[in-house]
Amino acid sequence: MKEKTIAAISTAQGEGGIGVIRISGEASPQIADRVFKNINGRRLSEMKGYTAAFGKVFFEGEELDEAVALVFRAPHSYTGEDVVELSCHGGVYITKQVLRAVLDAGAVPAEAGEFTKRAFLNGKLDLTEAEAVIDLIGAKNRSAARSAMYVKDGALRKKISGVKDELLSLTAHLSAWADYPEEDIAEVDDRMITETCVSASLKLERLLDSYDVGQAVREGIDTVIAGRPNVGKSTLMNLLSGCEKSIVTDIPGTTRDVVEDTVNLGSVMLRLSDTAGLRDTGDKVEKIGVDRAKKRLEQCGLLLAVFDNSRELDKDDEELLKYSKDVPSIAVINKTDLENKLDINKIKEYINKIVYISAANGEGRDDIIEAVESIAGTNRFDPAEGILSNERQRSNVVNALRAVEEARQALESGFTYDAVTVSLEDAISELLEMTGEKTSEEVLDRVFHNFCVGK
Repeated sequence: MKEKTIAAISTAQGEGGIGVIRISGEASPQIADRVFKNINGRRLSEMKGYTAAFGKVFFEGEELDEAVALVFRAPHSYTGEDVVELSCHGGVYITKQVLRAVLDAGAVPAEAGEFTKRAFLNGKLDLTEAEAVIDLIGAKNRSAARSAMYVKDGALRKKISGVKDELLSLTAHLSAWADYPEEDIAEVDDRMITETCVSASLKLERLLDSYDVGQAVREGIDTVIAGRPNVGKSTLMNLLSGCEKSIVTDIPGTTRDVVEDTVNLGSVMLRLSDTAGLRDTGDKVEKIGVDRAKKRLEQCGLLLAVFDNSRELDKDDEELLKYSKDVPSIAVINKTDLENKLDINKIKEYINKIVYISAANGEGRDDIIEAVESIAGTNRFDPAEGILSNERQRSNVVNALRAVEEARQALESGFTYDAVTVSLEDAISELLEMTGEKTSEEVLDRVFHNFCVGK
């Protein structure tokens, strides 16, 4: 059964310079010919791949718009099929009308992620590379974009293939040696199995170690700025945000609710929350803000604990220090332009990472960036390494690692090589599922469900 020819708008829904309608499938040039008329009279179905034509789009006998048609021929296209892309003016109405004309001409609406799904099914991408497409589209900073691009280019696939090939080679040797004892096949020994298992485990463990760093780069870190009133939290928020996000006054209790912003600091994205000053208060509204601040402290991924260099620690500061024991924390010593009265040694008992700033003077931002990158581990982050980008991939690697360890333990416990082979084959199966070489329709549906229509 032939695949239907699909079509969708591949540019964002909104006004823009151009709108692109992508058509993919065996009949895409013929369908495009029914709505697009080349100014030189040549039909798109007669054109070679990687060629373009200028003309007009018609719908129900009426001229809709001028357009440029790009023709791609299988297998040298994004989906691996014949593809035509019609680029018209980027108005919401025009692009929808051009799509409607294409659908009336014989195409069917593409499902979410169906273009990329076809690219996967036609061998243009493996499953990790396909998932990198959505990561690239959703990248919110340079590091996330670069990381997604390297994965799309095969960085993660090559790592997984290296481990898989090691295990396949060992299991093939084990099977051949067991099934054909009369043949001249090198004998398998425990040392060979142990070395392969140890090598595979180390590589899989390194991949898992990179997951949290990768998540910090891709998704950002839920970060709370906390401290007692008038310590400089809102000024710090504005310093990091680069704009007047929070109201700054010398009146205690100015910030009564959580003020939020997302900022990129170096290679890390922080989802910042400027919270109400921690203190006992009789003001009912402020108390609600303080309670919300404490709740955020219990849930955050990073705490920027702000202290006033010009004042001694009080009970509110000490309460904040107790919170810092339960989450990754950076002590931000503000107002360093004033005389020091703060007991730094007391803070060091709770928090190792300390940064000195003068938020009002705009000093210390670079030091905060360095501290955040250090505590998040992104100062050692190399986008070219190829990292795990989602829980599906992480789960496959965790299961593969567990199976490899089970194989090694079976060997050490004196089990037969057949038992060892079963565990190694389980590990291989997990890695094959991760790259999509062996997978179910349910997994594919789950992967491509998160894509937008048109990609």
